[in-house]
Amino acid sequence: MFTDLDLALFFIIIFIVLFIGYIAYFWRKPDDIHKHGEWSLGGRRFGTVVVWFLLGGDLYTAYTLIAVPGAAATPGIGGGAFAMFAITYGIMIYPIVYGTMPRLYNVSKKRGYITAADFVKDRFSSRFLAMLIALTGVLAELPYIALQITGIKYVLASLSLPISISLIIAFLLVAGFTFVSGLRGPALTAIIKDAIIWAAVLVIIVYIPLKLHGFGNIFSKAATISPNLLDISPTIDIGYVSLALGSALALFLYPHAVTGTLGSKDVKTIKRNAALLPLYNVLLMFVAIIGIMSVVYFNAYPKVSSEALPLLVLHVFPSTFTAFAFAAIVVGSIVPASIMALASANLLTRNLYLEYINPNATEKAQTNLSRVLVVVVIVAALAFSLVPAASGEIVYLQTIGGAIIMQTLPSVYLALFTRKLNKYPVGLGWLAGLATTMILLFDLHFKTSLYKGFFFMYVGIIALLINLAVVGLGMLIMAAMHRIKNEGIIEDHEFLDE
Repeated sequence: MFTDLDLALFFIIIFIVLFIGYIAYFWRKPDDIHKHGEWSLGGRRFGTVVVWFLLGGDLYTAYTLIAVPGAAATPGIGGGAFAMFAITYGIMIYPIVYGTMPRLYNVSKKRGYITAADFVKDRFSSRFLAMLIALTGVLAELPYIALQITGIKYVLASLSLPISISLIIAFLLVAGFTFVSGLRGPALTAIIKDAIIWAAVLVIIVYIPLKLHGFGNIFSKAATISPNLLDISPTIDIGYVSLALGSALALFLYPHAVTGTLGSKDVKTIKRNAALLPLYNVLLMFVAIIGIMSVVYFNAYPKVSSEALPLLVLHVFPSTFTAFAFAAIVVGSIVPASIMALASANLLTRNLYLEYINPNATEKAQTNLSRVLVVVVIVAALAFSLVPAASGEIVYLQTIGGAIIMQTLPSVYLALFTRKLNKYPVGLGWLAGLATTMILLFDLHFKTSLYKGFFFMYVGIIALLINLAVVGLGMLIMAAMHRIKNEGIIEDHEFLDE
């Protein structure tokens, strides 16, 4: 039972984080907040430490604290070992980041790009393709923001607080500080948010093994509860590998990851973070093990897998620490939601409104529209939180978003390394990949992203393979027609470090 003091602690922590988000407006404040890139990218002035917290805070979210332990506590052919795909892809991500993001950053800084779709427009001389990529980014962000919302739902339910009104208030406040502070808001709040999360997880990962007589006892008991809790069923081997690979390919295609990266002050900052960010995988590994601990402690799987961590904390710890841990989960959700909504708003403003509705819009008008669209995106994500995946295994909200955004890979990642790609094969590949993604997800009723008909392969990888096949076939046809040439207006030297 929570006391008034416990609830006060819970709300005070959240209030402090939100307050910092608002006062971030004054942090490194420029002469004109509406100046190109100031509200959207923080003026591209964030150093190694800030970017480490910003990207870590944006990439390790309610997905980390709710979805991963929930996946570990899921019965069936998945289970604890399968949840470790999150560790695997966390290792695979950063070589990809090291090879791609410095090139995107260089050309973006030189040409003033705010979004990846800005790059696509000039790389292919096609504002229509850029718009398609932008809308894909917005669509992919909705389930990811919905994951944050659903993560908070489990906390509010555990605290016996009114869920609907609390969610609406929380996310309107998030929209408020994003509206005011832009990228400075999530950048500054990410620092305190990560400190709170690390503190909560470290206490949990130390105290519970002591209570359960050590990791050896935990794992031996886990093996007796279910053989799938510690071992991956051979049935799902391909699912594990494809989900890890697909998640790694997708993560830095997300608009919020691109936005956080482009906020860096230089390429060295990005490369340092590609080397330092894997430290977050230590946290991720501990959190996955917490899901196994939950099953061992209760000697049963939870009725709703995503409640694994909240239920364990609620039953094991004093109410005061539980309130602190629950506050960590909430701030671990609202801070990433801020930059996700901001990145989506930037895409709609830059690559839809500016290109097709008001090409003469001033920078101030663009900034003000993006501020309004932040609220629109968050409201849309609230609606998306009602999809079936949000009812239990919310890890699939993230993988659904990944399957969608992965279809932009040829137009972004491949285009960073060659000018020979033509917009028509790339556009047809995008269409084939996205259509395949949506058809397969619809067939799965949006409850999972592993397709049984293809050996439980991740739908994102299936769709990407079709996407790349269409692009490859299209380029072969163009080569046969002698239509291969350098595309777009970006010169190769613009990708290089200065």
